[in-house]
Parts: sequence; C-alpha cells; structure tokens
Amino acid sequence: MTLAFELEALRNLADPNAVFNDARQWTEYVGVVSEKPTYVVTNFTRKHRIRQDFFSGPRGVIESLENVREQFDTERHVLVGTADDDAAAADAAGWEYLPFEQAADAAGWTIAGDDDSEDPFESSDRDDWP
Repeated sequence: MTLAFELEALRNLADPNAVFNDARQWTEYVGVVSEKPTYVVTNFTRKHRIRQDFFSGPRGVIESLENVREQFDTERHVLVGTADDDAAAADAAGWEYLPFEQAADAAGWTIAGDDDSEDPFESSDRDDWP
C-alpha cells in the first residue's frame, strides 16, 4: 500500500513521527501531500523528524497523487485527509480516501489536543519568506 497524508491530517496528530513509523510497518510507501507551499511541508516534516518517501513539492494535491501513483506501483493507494476537498482529490487521482478520524481510530493514533496556537514558520502569510 502507498499511504499519503494531507498536511492538515498530520497536524491533527499528537506525534506525526510515531504515526509515520507505525505506518511503515504495514505500508510500502508513506508521504505527505498539500496545497501549501513546499517550505511549509518541509518545515513541518523537519520539525517532527518525519522521513517521507514522497511529498507534493510545488505541485497541487491531485497532480502529486497522480505522480505518486505512477511512481509507486502498489495494490492500494490511500489518502488520509480532513476535508471534502481531500476526498475529491483522492477520487480525481484514482486513490481511496480515508477520513482522518477513521484512520486514527483504526490505527490507534493519538489525536492532538486543541491547541489553537499557530507556528509562525508555517504561515503562508509571511512577507519575508521566499
């Protein structure tokens, strides 16, 4: 199986690194996709020490999922997301969609608490960031 997390789904997890390590036990490939700029995904994955097999880079989610599907030939391709847009992207790219809450419950992943503070390095509203 190839498993992709939409960035917002990862942000909802208490320990994204532990989730990736767990997923590696039962998937062949695991990575992150997002509509956010590349530096936002890179900062998040570095901060949480996530080693991903793929990420969306400068492409959008649908194009990224299509490219990953072409590169990683597995029996299943599953996107874990949090929004209707994620489900639509998975469908458009020929992937299965799994809602974040359902995936977390099935796998026993701990969901993060309600912390409304935003990481200033992950904001796409910064003027001083390339």
